[in-house]
Amino acid sequence: MSTQRAARALIFTADDFGLHPRVNAAVERAHRDGVLNAASLMVGAPAAQDAIERARRLPSLAVGLHLVLADGPATLPAHEIPALVGADGRFGDAMAKDGCRFFFLPHVRAQLRREIRAQFDAFAASGLPLDHVNAHKHFHLHPTILSMIIEIGRDYGLRAVRLPYEVTAPAWLKPWIGLVRARLDHAGLAHNDYVVGIEHTGGMDEAVLLDALAALPPGVGEIYCHPAEAGEGPVTPTMAGYRPVDELDALLSPRVAAALKASGAATGGFAAVFGQAASPRTARAARQPGAQPS
Repeated sequence: MSTQRAARALIFTADDFGLHPRVNAAVERAHRDGVLNAASLMVGAPAAQDAIERARRLPSLAVGLHLVLADGPATLPAHEIPALVGADGRFGDAMAKDGCRFFFLPHVRAQLRREIRAQFDAFAASGLPLDHVNAHKHFHLHPTILSMIIEIGRDYGLRAVRLPYEVTAPAWLKPWIGLVRARLDHAGLAHNDYVVGIEHTGGMDEAVLLDALAALPPGVGEIYCHPAEAGEGPVTPTMAGYRPVDELDALLSPRVAAALKASGAATGGFAAVFGQAASPRTARAARQPGAQPS
């Protein structure tokens, strides 16, 4: 994949694909009828197989791997990675503590490496082309995790990684983001220049998208969100404060589609935006908002 950046391009991505059937239905609808270009798949999540089946029906949906290494289910059995997960097979959400363990403890790093490879394996088993990789809660900002993604990803055709840099990021974070950007560049991996979605996570409604589209910086942007269809209760307890239906409505909004068109930005998944040379079977063509998949 070329890493040359378009003058202005946008990737609309839905995270947590596979987490719940309501999420999967929203992704399908937002891609068919709205501006959504891509989705990031949680391969160990309860509705992952449903997500994979929907993605197979949507050849123009660019699907990537959403690595889960915090606050979610692992892919390997708990007895194989006891230093990473509880007896229920789930990662905890003590990311600062776990980050220190990943960095300093060799036996924890060995289990982490096996789990990351297992998630890449599970994605490969889906038969879906790998458009990109990112991590749940942006845990790939951790240097150990990023190193393993770069190293292991080479075996699976990894070509693009999300750079979780928002222009409103605090000043103290910018040097760290610069290091991540430099490592991705050195590895020859394509990445976006900025994201929209951190400051307003869980609340990426129409107003937020319209404001973002009215002030796009140059380069490649990724607008990511967490849409879901309406239903009883939150998708997960940790997302109780999210407004996923509002996010779905925003992706389907004619006003958002019109603003995107007026911006003149090219759209598509990472492969389309960065000009991946793919076979017809795996090609991801950039779409106009609201276009039907081929």
